[in-house]
Amino acid sequence: MRKNMTRSLSRHGARGLTLLEIMVVLLIMGMIAGIVTKVVIDRIEMARVETAKIQIAEFKATLDLFSLENSFYPTMGQGLKALVTKPTTGRVPDKWPEHGYMPSIPEDPWGNEYIYVSPGTNDDYEIICRGRDGLPGGEGFDADINSWELGGAKDTR
Repeated sequence: MRKNMTRSLSRHGARGLTLLEIMVVLLIMGMIAGIVTKVVIDRIEMARVETAKIQIAEFKATLDLFSLENSFYPTMGQGLKALVTKPTTGRVPDKWPEHGYMPSIPEDPWGNEYIYVSPGTNDDYEIICRGRDGLPGGEGFDADINSWELGGAKDTR
């Protein structure tokens, strides 16, 4: 009797998964993957925003050093490139470090150029990153990141 009972349990216990059960498991796994993907993408975009803020802060500190040593900020025509290569047009800086103020001007985290405005509306100069979409304005990750909103730069008004 015991032998027959063992054989009967093993046949019914090893029946496998039905197609419906497999589909439910795949659906649950897909939902989890979708949630995880959204969180990861949002984290990547948040990191890009923070990187842009850090780069703008670095520009601000370097531009302030340029101004401290030369008594003026680069013009719009000279742009941020004036921190890498000594300007030869417009006001030429009297004091220029042998290797410049920065080794290079990076693109923003989305591959666009930073916008430099001098004089600015809100400060002596403005540095603008157009965000993920590269267009003026926007919301969320598409929003502009502006130097005057980050603090730390002096306001002459």
